[in-house]
Amino acid sequence: MDSTYIKLVRLYDESVQSALSKQVRDVSSKYAGGIMDASGIPRPNHGGTPSVMACWACALVNPESRYYHDAELLAAFDLAADFMLNRQHADGTVSLGSTNFNSPPDTGFVVGGVAQMYQLLSRHGWPDIQPSAAKLKLFLERTLPAMLTGGCHTPNHRWVLTAALSLLYEIFPLPELAARAEEWLAEGLDITVDGEWTERSNGIYNAVSDIALYHTGRVLHRPELLEAVRRNLRMMVYLVHPSGEIVTDYSGRQDFGHTYRPATYFLSYRLMAAHDRDPLFAAMADYAGSFIQGTEGVNNNALLQLLLYPKETDISGLERASLPDRYVKLINGSHTAEEHLKRIESVGHHMKIQHSSMHLAFGAPIVRIRDGETSVTVMTRTPSFFSLRHGKVRLLGVKLSTSFSPGIVKFEELICEGNGYKLGVTMEKGYNGPIPKEKLLPQESFGEQAAAASGAQSMPEASGESRMPPDASHERQLSSGAAGAQGEPSPWYLLPHQHRPLTHVQTHRLTAELMPEDSGWRMRIVSDEREDVLTQLTFILGAEGELQGEGLAAAGEGRYMLQSGTARYTAGGDALEISPGAYEHFVAELRDDSHPAGCQYVHLNWVTPFDKTVAVRLR
Repeated sequence: MDSTYIKLVRLYDESVQSALSKQVRDVSSKYAGGIMDASGIPRPNHGGTPSVMACWACALVNPESRYYHDAELLAAFDLAADFMLNRQHADGTVSLGSTNFNSPPDTGFVVGGVAQMYQLLSRHGWPDIQPSAAKLKLFLERTLPAMLTGGCHTPNHRWVLTAALSLLYEIFPLPELAARAEEWLAEGLDITVDGEWTERSNGIYNAVSDIALYHTGRVLHRPELLEAVRRNLRMMVYLVHPSGEIVTDYSGRQDFGHTYRPATYFLSYRLMAAHDRDPLFAAMADYAGSFIQGTEGVNNNALLQLLLYPKETDISGLERASLPDRYVKLINGSHTAEEHLKRIESVGHHMKIQHSSMHLAFGAPIVRIRDGETSVTVMTRTPSFFSLRHGKVRLLGVKLSTSFSPGIVKFEELICEGNGYKLGVTMEKGYNGPIPKEKLLPQESFGEQAAAASGAQSMPEASGESRMPPDASHERQLSSGAAGAQGEPSPWYLLPHQHRPLTHVQTHRLTAELMPEDSGWRMRIVSDEREDVLTQLTFILGAEGELQGEGLAAAGEGRYMLQSGTARYTAGGDALEISPGAYEHFVAELRDDSHPAGCQYVHLNWVTPFDKTVAVRLR
């Protein structure tokens, strides 16, 4: 029998009692039936009560669960279904809770799982479960207006909504549901040839888009959508460290720099392995399944979909490929990111999008390098340009900051030279001149406004006195778009700043050459000839290791200046050394840089111009 399936049944059974103890049983409470999350408040979002209900639904209809047809669990499930109906807003939506109120996309996440839950229960030949299934169907029916009209925030939300619309279409075969999904799909898929989604979110949102588009393609008979899922799943083979930690060092979302495991990809790999009969995907499905420790969001619930789609997830007898552990992989090397960025101005949105981000780093090239237990990432258009794992040692990132911009340098260029890599960026900073008069709205002079406001007449010249030159301010034009009474300000925010000419534009060029060596890496950082730019190179290390070095001087909690010599970082018997130190200026933290808690930081301080080489040696 499938080992992942057996593991899931056991895990879900173990979680049932714990979740039952968190259910609100006070029928007078507005939260009656809900399951409290970490906030202490039951929520109807995809990671809250519906996620627990999916676990309970699996147990109730699975003969291999010890809770199969359990009366107590059925009563708790029915009460939870009441909670979902009671917390559903009049417009059919639910709220995320932490943010996103009356949210169509968050409702879409929930619909994606509740629709599958309803299908599983309604197909099960147990009359006692059907009243609860009917409540789920009512919940889904109430969401129809919001799903047919609702919008989104982020790129992945579009595919969450298409999946919700598609799964609803399986239950309520209304042509307008499919038509609305096609409206979203008409925007085109936001994925590179190498498989990177817009948000570059390997820890969270890649998997969200993958599972959503799988079901959209399945229901709407759009097999071409599965090619995007394939691309991302192939890419993710190279974005896992030896420990199973996913590479999140360059994410554009909240998984940036945090630890995630491949469990969330289990269903996408399994479904696509079965669909394509792909040995690599089958091996990755097994690997991802080995990291499952509990339930995912309701839209990506592993056991729920194994039970609902037994044929579509069957990979028994399928050969498994060997997962690569030695490679050099360039991702997005052929993506035309620069050409896309040049077209922004012609689009007309002027870099303004409500409640979301432009995600300008989409498609930026990265390099992934794996050599057994050593794992390296070279990155562009992100705060850190280099990260490394070596056994238990975690070099979470290396970043460069300057006083020129000021702040963190994001390298834009990546060139592969031999077995090394060259990063580069030319920063630009200028000054804003006065707005041309013709771009300002015509105004009365300040003096004319004042006279009109007071009703005063011009004073006659006194006999024999010379006339004083008029106050220049009385002749000055107001520069705002709104004329007013004497003393009315000219608000800075009402000025057409886009018309200011740039003056005294300055540039600053930085390059980083990264070269692998037998014992580690050599980093050569070079500036142009501009003088006296304060610069700081920072190594970000895991909090679990120990730092030592005679040249280390404390610079705050978890932060050290490597003023000279070598810093040695050890973790679990593995070690990394950084040298040589430098302390050419005394600024501990450059403007617009930040150092969040939970890590250790080693800083090297330089002043331009410089040509510096730093060694990172692995022990």
